[in-house]
Amino acid sequence: MPLAGPRSPVRSSGPFQFLFEPRAAGLRRVLAWARARQGEDALPLTLRARRIYILPTRTGAVAAVVLFLMLLAGLNYNNSLALLLCFLLSGVALVSMYECHRTLLGLQLHAAVAEPTFSGQLGELTLQLRNDDARARRALSLRCEPCAATTLTLEPGAMQRVRLNYRARGRGRQRIERLTLATETPLGLFRAWAWVHLPLEAVIYPAPSGTRPLPVARAQAAAGTHGSHESGDEEWAWLRPFRDGDSPRSVAWKAYAHGGPLLVAHYEAPADVHRLLDFMQLLDLPLERRLSQLAHWVLDCERLGDSYVLSLPGQRLPPRHGLAQRRAALEALALYGQ
Repeated sequence: MPLAGPRSPVRSSGPFQFLFEPRAAGLRRVLAWARARQGEDALPLTLRARRIYILPTRTGAVAAVVLFLMLLAGLNYNNSLALLLCFLLSGVALVSMYECHRTLLGLQLHAAVAEPTFSGQLGELTLQLRNDDARARRALSLRCEPCAATTLTLEPGAMQRVRLNYRARGRGRQRIERLTLATETPLGLFRAWAWVHLPLEAVIYPAPSGTRPLPVARAQAAAGTHGSHESGDEEWAWLRPFRDGDSPRSVAWKAYAHGGPLLVAHYEAPADVHRLLDFMQLLDLPLERRLSQLAHWVLDCERLGDSYVLSLPGQRLPPRHGLAQRRAALEALALYGQ
């Protein structure tokens, strides 16, 4: 008779198949099931009972075993006091389960904003929570996977802003897939949690890096020609308070000698002078390193207070500097080619 081949592993089927799978695969199946069950969330959002999950913690599981052993001992020895204590502690555990679930029930999420950040760094996610209940919601835990959780207490009738961290991956638009709101109050015997799936996207900038020198500032003449402008040809703008790291040469010593505060002269380039940050100047670099070098140049220009032009294929930003120019330039680099 032919020998039987190797037996295939027994596979379970049905809604509890995830229990027989590796932990990571089972968790993915549970998350996919919850996402399909709840659907896409929209703001403002109020947590209802059907989307709040609750299970015993490790402490709760140990307490359940102890109560079961206490029940067996009381029945075996016909000890009324042991049975009374067992039923009393069981009642306390059931009340704690109700209170744990109620901490999340009715919690309102009014706003959520994902701030942009650089690739490989932590970004900020701002949430706005409201508690319309007459009791405080204590030991609330909010988490954006896979970063650490933030714990807070919401007082009755309070509206509170909460800042979470999220891990930025590669440049471009990154979807914030899931938020977790949880609590183990009041005794830590149960953990109640809710998953929130919002249409949240964050813009991830290229990680600034590179060793290329910053392009020389140039002044545009009226006739349309370009002439070089050295970084030292700056015009005096105003006096500002002295800060650590300022050069002693820039201190207004005459004003200080007359009893004035320690001030530093601040210089700016003329309005028609800017630096050209050109994508085509870096063709010898790979694409991602090219974008990282341009991001590094943008931050250098902002640090120096220089106006700059960002030139990308099919897109060109006008010569400016400041917060709006920085954001527009880094966003253009983040979304290039996408």
